[in-house]
Amino acid sequence: MRQQVEAALDEVRPTMLADGGNVELVEVTDDGIVRVRLMGACGSCPMATVTLKMGIERVLLERVPQVKQVVQVG
Repeated sequence: MRQQVEAALDEVRPTMLADGGNVELVEVTDDGIVRVRLMGACGSCPMATVTLKMGIERVLLERVPQVKQVVQVG
């Protein structure tokens, strides 16, 4: 499942990189929780929650059926 999540994250990375940010995959749990770290401009952006839920989580839920939730860490 981790490889599928990485592949899906690769789909959203170009947009994030264009805005000076990035996303790092921290963990994928057996129960479908994906933990990510927003980096660069995305880490401190006031719209980070929107990026996480409407961008990253939406894509992961569509591409990887086992994913239940995406959570931002540190």
